[in-house]
Amino acid sequence: MPAKVKVTKEMIVDAAFAIARETGAENINARTVSEKLNCSTQPVMYHFATIGELKRAVYEKADRYHSEYLMKITCPQKGAMLGIGMNYIRFAIEEPHLFRFLFQSDYFNGSTMLELIDAEELIPVLSAMQGTLGIGMEETKKVFLTVFLFAHGYASIIANNSLKYEEEVINSHLEQAYRGAILAAREDKKQLTP
Repeated sequence: MPAKVKVTKEMIVDAAFAIARETGAENINARTVSEKLNCSTQPVMYHFATIGELKRAVYEKADRYHSEYLMKITCPQKGAMLGIGMNYIRFAIEEPHLFRFLFQSDYFNGSTMLELIDAEELIPVLSAMQGTLGIGMEETKKVFLTVFLFAHGYASIIANNSLKYEEEVINSHLEQAYRGAILAAREDKKQLTP
């Protein structure tokens, strides 16, 4: 008789992540995860005291997945920020359940916009932007924030509605927002310089 397969914590998180991607994080519970793993609910409840704890683990996995997705820029843009912005919008199209879980749920909390922009993961992107734009880091952060908010608006509308994705149009709008943010940052810098 073959030995029973031990259900690990990682297997449970992976199964719950798959549920979040397929039908939404609101459908993660001991029963759905155990069905996905073809086991009883006991291993799920053994590794996770509550479903909220499991969802937090899934949120962390989804956040890492999202970060990796953003950095895979396949079509070079006129700047890394534009490529990341377009990937952010594409993510909402390709992974609408994960997008809503990451950015439109109670699990997305505890951070202000300033804390988000100071995240360690953004340092390489901000440094590259700063070198390209020739402005200070504070101005670079303002440009990034403007483009992020613009991309987030588009992504949210697409993830929650049936807005048609028109890459060329969205790319053009994103590029205009980027150029406008750069001009505004440079203008602010001029006004602050005596």
